[in-house]
Amino acid sequence: MNINFLSQHEVSHKKVLLRVDFNVSFNKRHKISDDTRIQQALPTIRKLLKQQNKLILISHLGEPKQRDKQFSLQSVVKDLSKYLPSYHIRLVDDFQKDREIFIKQQTQEILMLENIRFYPGEQANDEEFARELSLLGEIYVNDAFGVSHRNNASVTQLPKLLPAYGGLLMEKEINMLDKVIHLPKRPLVAIIGGSKISTKIKLIKKLIDLADTVLIGGGMANTFLLAENFMVGESLVEKDEVKYAFQLMSDARRAHKKLLLPLDAIVEDHPDHETSVRNVKKHDSIRDIGSETQAIFGRQISLARTIVWNGPVGMFEDNRFSRGTEYIYYAITQNQDAISIVGGGDTLAAINHKEYLDRITHISTGGGAMLEYIEKGTLPGIEALKH
Repeated sequence: MNINFLSQHEVSHKKVLLRVDFNVSFNKRHKISDDTRIQQALPTIRKLLKQQNKLILISHLGEPKQRDKQFSLQSVVKDLSKYLPSYHIRLVDDFQKDREIFIKQQTQEILMLENIRFYPGEQANDEEFARELSLLGEIYVNDAFGVSHRNNASVTQLPKLLPAYGGLLMEKEINMLDKVIHLPKRPLVAIIGGSKISTKIKLIKKLIDLADTVLIGGGMANTFLLAENFMVGESLVEKDEVKYAFQLMSDARRAHKKLLLPLDAIVEDHPDHETSVRNVKKHDSIRDIGSETQAIFGRQISLARTIVWNGPVGMFEDNRFSRGTEYIYYAITQNQDAISIVGGGDTLAAINHKEYLDRITHISTGGGAMLEYIEKGTLPGIEALKH
């Protein structure tokens, strides 16, 4: 790909600007509930530290409109510190004002810039802002696959200003997804869930080309069911997208691919009962797939040799409607003959703290980035690393 990856180069005794994706999820008490993204960046961090580099970490958290304490990276610093007890990790409140900190950085000290989205220049992809950032270091490393679909200053401008490398996680993400796109073991089964079809139309179209079977669940399945003239009651549905859902099903039939929809469901007012999708009533709201759908989806997953999963198949946040998503997860972990790739923020939240996580071949840190990479075969942040 004409990218310099850290695995192939010796970078030592440098000040390294390391773009990471520490956009972690929090619980209701504002404690980090899942630090998978922090853990997955550790191999790159440790490799750079071992080679006597001084690290300056750059990350965002959430989507703040302005500088806001609830989006501070202070909790992230605390969490990262437990994995790197030999180092003092210091949060730099404002790198544009606190320049002395970088001059005096010690060998056993890691600096982390406060939420990069506190600066308007980041999302504006401002060249001058990127230039200010570049003056802090000598080398740039992108290990933030999860944000590499964004044209942000710290992602696409910095590689133009400093010698640039892809981190170990970046390389792993690319290699794993390339196996799906270019040389998948077949059958390839894709499970696509989540609430909206509108954000995933192009992806589903691409997966109809790539996959042998596409399983549709979650709120987006309702739009497909409506396109098939099923009643969906008061369920979440995107009526403006029905024509696209119908087109996607037609595309699948013409390509002789399987595109499977739920046959039964669990509805809001009767969480202990299942109903056929043919019998959904006027005031019902579909919240999860039923056991017949689980069995059919599970059968396809068991036959797969490559599995891609993005998006829960039910409203997993409510325990009454989490069984379908849990079934999908355990079906994937039981198929040890398949390469399995799982990604997406909601998907990771749904399987967080589950047993058998080590049976998933690759847990992608990218949600939108993973989908866009499958769809397009590259990302702006990856293109910026090419030389």
